[in-house]
Amino acid sequence: MVHKKDPATDEKVIRAKNIGVSFYSGNHKDDYKSKVLKFIKQRGKVQKQEKIWPLKDINFEGLQGEILGIIGSNGAGKTTLSKIITGILQEDKGHIHVDGKVTALFSFGMGFNKELTGRENVYLNGMMLGIDKELINHYIDDIHEFSELGKFIDQPMKYYSSGMKARLGFSVAAHLEPEILILDEALNTGDAKFSQKAAQKMKELVKRAKMVIIVTHSLPYAQRNCDRLIWVDGGSVREDGDPKEVIANYKATMPARPPRKRRLLQLDKTETNIQENAVVKAENVGVSFQLKGNNTFWALKDMNFDIKVGEVVGIIGHNGAGKSTLCKVLTKIYRPDEGQIELNGETSALLGYGTGFNPQLTGSDNIYLNAMLLGIPKKRVDEKYEEIVEFSGIKRAIDKPVKEYSSGMKSRLGFSIAATLKPDIFIIDEALSTGDMEFQQKASERIQDMIESAKAVIIVSHNMNFVEKVCTRALWMEQGQIRYDGSAEEAVAKYRESLGLNNKQNGNQNAAKKARPQNANN
Repeated sequence: MVHKKDPATDEKVIRAKNIGVSFYSGNHKDDYKSKVLKFIKQRGKVQKQEKIWPLKDINFEGLQGEILGIIGSNGAGKTTLSKIITGILQEDKGHIHVDGKVTALFSFGMGFNKELTGRENVYLNGMMLGIDKELINHYIDDIHEFSELGKFIDQPMKYYSSGMKARLGFSVAAHLEPEILILDEALNTGDAKFSQKAAQKMKELVKRAKMVIIVTHSLPYAQRNCDRLIWVDGGSVREDGDPKEVIANYKATMPARPPRKRRLLQLDKTETNIQENAVVKAENVGVSFQLKGNNTFWALKDMNFDIKVGEVVGIIGHNGAGKSTLCKVLTKIYRPDEGQIELNGETSALLGYGTGFNPQLTGSDNIYLNAMLLGIPKKRVDEKYEEIVEFSGIKRAIDKPVKEYSSGMKSRLGFSIAATLKPDIFIIDEALSTGDMEFQQKASERIQDMIESAKAVIIVSHNMNFVEKVCTRALWMEQGQIRYDGSAEEAVAKYRESLGLNNKQNGNQNAAKKARPQNANN
């Protein structure tokens, strides 16, 4: 933590008293297609409206010079509270006083224009935040350096990974002199090294700014970097206090895991039933992009690996290492410019949360829409519909439009659709980055179950603990090449070591015998 604050003596930057926000279910504007689909489904029936309170009786204070964290499960009301503080939403009851100008970064890449370059988007983002162009000119080089985008700063953002967008978004928001900075899941797709850098930057910020508010599902990150935590549960403040105590109490409410039968995939990775036949085989795969100035950039180069039936493979590496590009090759969105890739089975991918969702349609409608995008027949979706809804844990919101969902709710629904429909090869690219602790546990168990029916599971993640726990093997990527290919524990250990981070190894060195290090130049 940064330092202890005293509510009795420190200046109050935010005062929230009995805050409540309500809406009526079904009371929203829809586009023309949504209205037609709804009319067909309901056959003219009048939808009963119910008053819902996503926030009720919220009381808290924000103190000068503190980093305040907000935690809670998906759908608890964290993002709604953030929007009240920023003035995007107006409270229906109670009162909030915010002493200062609020700069908010909601998720990665919000407000960016994919056709403009990163540099152009810095100016666009700055102007959207009400910053004078002269101030942006003053800080543009610092923003460029801090984001570590290199020559990509002058390339269209459609070539950026989600992590690169997150880095640029944070760099803009943190450098343009915010008074109150809110980060709502904005660093979920950031790699470990950048997250560490961002944490240090926030500590510097609160010495000059008034306060920083972090909305996050990463409990270790919250405990390391926040002075105080607010735990939001069911639209109310459940607890407000010391991060260590609040996190301990939050964890204690998580349901106990039911006893599980021994599965093929064990956490010690010693009893996995991996077969010899390959389900994915890549030979000298390369993917290039033609950038501005007639420059050629190789996002992937000389990729050689195979994935066998029964493997759960993690793909790790810093932002811009080529992980998402590799996923798009595996899903045939991109074709290799060099080499070849062979897939033995139908591939389903979850490329980021909410991919393929129509924000105007309900969660229920989007189950069918997403399944169609995955090539799943309607009859199979009908059979699995209730299971999908139950697993997602958002049954109460399933008939609400997705535009009203938090990023975590989209993540849960997207994963539930893809995992329940059991593809041959399942690819998850940062799709669980916004999931809460309880859902990540459910998801890891479902992935372990899936390996009995799926041929292989491939997971792209910056969550090293998740990779170590769930994956049998990991590929560490750097600059479009494979730096290391081996057991998940060994790959994570080497990656952490390269970043200069403390590595908490579990002492299981047997896994190292399975490691297959590649050429040091890769």
